[in-house]
Formats: sequence, structure tokens, C-alpha cells
Amino acid sequence: MALHLTGDPAADQLLSEDAFALLVAMVLDQQIPLERAFAAPLALRARLGGELDAAHVAAMDPDALVAAFSEKPALHRFPAAMAARVQLLARLLVDRYGGDAARVWTTAADGRELLAHVKSLPGFGQQKAQIFVALLGKRLGVSTPGWAEAAGPFGDAGSYRSVADVDGPEALAKVREHKQALKAAAKSVAVLGAATGGRGARRR
Repeated sequence: MALHLTGDPAADQLLSEDAFALLVAMVLDQQIPLERAFAAPLALRARLGGELDAAHVAAMDPDALVAAFSEKPALHRFPAAMAARVQLLARLLVDRYGGDAARVWTTAADGRELLAHVKSLPGFGQQKAQIFVALLGKRLGVSTPGWAEAAGPFGDAGSYRSVADVDGPEALAKVREHKQALKAAAKSVAVLGAATGGRGARRR
């Protein structure tokens, strides 16, 4: 199965075939557009001389990795912080999985263990871990028993909640609409709370 996330066939192919590249993209997928985050591994590979694997990144001089992230156009709004996080990810993958990023999911016996493996990675909280589990199951055909349950609402079929539901431009637009609706709802609740001085929240 292949991913269709960036609009760039080469970037999508790398994500589909390279587990480490996919994990790097997922780490970067915050506070920047989805397409930019998931296209970044291809650009990073080029900046590292055509080599992008966990062992190489783990062993790099940290300043050199920051320079690669910071080279214009920067790979993220916060290139230094994200370079450090990606290097932590690479080192964990080397220490725990022998540098084989795919073992994060291939060694999981069930969905609960898969989610635990992903949550233990730098940059993966509960929600991001569930989204990644859903991405593996929905888009890459990972068939770990119980993956959909472990992914929570992101594992629901026919939903447009996250990157796990993106299979092209139309789906991406629907995911963005969903996220905008959530933000609007959250803003309305915040405005209402401020207008009432929080009185509603204190009522019993």
C-alpha cells in the first residue's frame, strides 16, 4: 500500500517504503502544514547526502543535524528543537530496535502493545500515537490484531479526523474541515466561559 500525503510522488514513495522516514515525518507533524511535515524527510535525506537511516542520524554531530534542519527553507518552524527530537528518536530506535524502525510495529503482538511501543517514542503523546497506529492500519495495511481499537476514534472507518484518513487531496480537505470545526467549537466554549466568568463550569 502507498501513502498519498504530500502531493510529491517522490516524498510519498519514501514515506511508503521507509519506516524511519515515516516516523520522522510524524514527529514533525505539529505547528506546520501536514504536507510540509511529511515532505521533510525527502529534503532531509538530500541534505544528509542521500542517507537517511536511524543509525546514521543517531551518530551525527548534533550541530550538523541542526544545520541540516535549519538550511533554507527550514524543515520546521523550530528546526533546532525538532532536530534534537529526531536524533532522540533515532537513538532510541538504535538502542531498542537495532535501528530497524519498522520493528516498532512488527514486534507488537496486539494493538495495545503497538500503541505502547509508539507512545514510548520521543514526540508521541497519546493522541499522536493513536493517529500513527491508525495510519499504519488504514493506509499501510499493518494488520496487528486490535489496532483499530487501540487507535480509538482515529481507527473508525469512514472518518476524516487525521492524517490516517488522507488518501488524496479530497480527503485532506475533509480532514482540514474537521479540524477547523473542532477549533471553532473549542473557541466558542472558551469565549462562553470567559463571558460567564466560568460560572457554568462551577455549577453542580
